[in-house]
Amino acid sequence: MRRSTFRARRLRNAPTDAERRLWRMLRGRQVAGLRFRRQHPVGPYFADFACIEAGLIIEADGNQHSEREPSDRLRDQCLAAAGFRVLRFSDREILTEPAQVADAILLALRRPPPSPSPASRGRGSDAR
Repeated sequence: MRRSTFRARRLRNAPTDAERRLWRMLRGRQVAGLRFRRQHPVGPYFADFACIEAGLIIEADGNQHSEREPSDRLRDQCLAAAGFRVLRFSDREILTEPAQVADAILLALRRPPPSPSPASRGRGSDAR
């Protein structure tokens, strides 16, 4: 088994309360009829939730988020270069304001995804 497959499976089997709540909102094509995947590998990263068709990644940021902001920024830039838009929600937002989180996701899905950077073009599906 590939290391990334093992890691993705391990992450899926140990979700936070916020990830569990968000997955209940996203699974089964409940949002705009689109398929979301949990802990999906995208390049060297694992997206908490990814909709490949819409070019959207959703991240649930836990309590440690403020200390990870610089690495999150770099990660978001790499994902944007691969053609993905990244939405981040705090665990608190997901758990206490699920309707607002759902509205923000629907709004993001109405916008076209960003164009991949010229450096990532020509790599076909490997870019995602």
